[in-house]
Amino acid sequence: MIALFVGPARQASAQASGNQYSLQEIVDAGHGFFGSTSGGLAKVVERAFQSYGLPNGYILGQEGSGAFVAGLTYGEGNLYTKNAGQHNVYWQGPSLGLDAGGQGSRIMMLVYNLPSVPALYKRFGGVSGSAYVVAGVGMTVLTDEKVVLVPIRTGVGARLGINVGYLKLTEQPTWNPF
Repeated sequence: MIALFVGPARQASAQASGNQYSLQEIVDAGHGFFGSTSGGLAKVVERAFQSYGLPNGYILGQEGSGAFVAGLTYGEGNLYTKNAGQHNVYWQGPSLGLDAGGQGSRIMMLVYNLPSVPALYKRFGGVSGSAYVVAGVGMTVLTDEKVVLVPIRTGVGARLGINVGYLKLTEQPTWNPF
């Protein structure tokens, strides 16, 4: 996956504060969720922590996507936070680029700088690249003005390309990606 983020890189500290998750907590949650398909998970999570620091939330879920120049993504999962509990979340979004194929993924999204749960329900834009042939693990970065999402996907399918697009996160499922 190709990641795009404009902003200063931060080093992750070893200890999490009261509302943030440590590297070990995220890796443990990922291994429990992804299971044996998560061989590269720890390396990808470590890279996210080196770049963006400690997240104050994460989403575990699944998604499906497909593209032939234009693409669509739909997913659902649960947001976990230490200070606001667990919440259902759905996402959908369009993409446009040199991209073809389809994939089904299990996904962990690290959530940074989330001031409150309602601040999650909006559009997050970014650039993504895919190189799936049967299976793979990848990381993308999506951002709005302040909140940063780092989706880490492991999935199966056949997809190759690069695209620009956004994910719209909502409280209720919808077929409308716009």
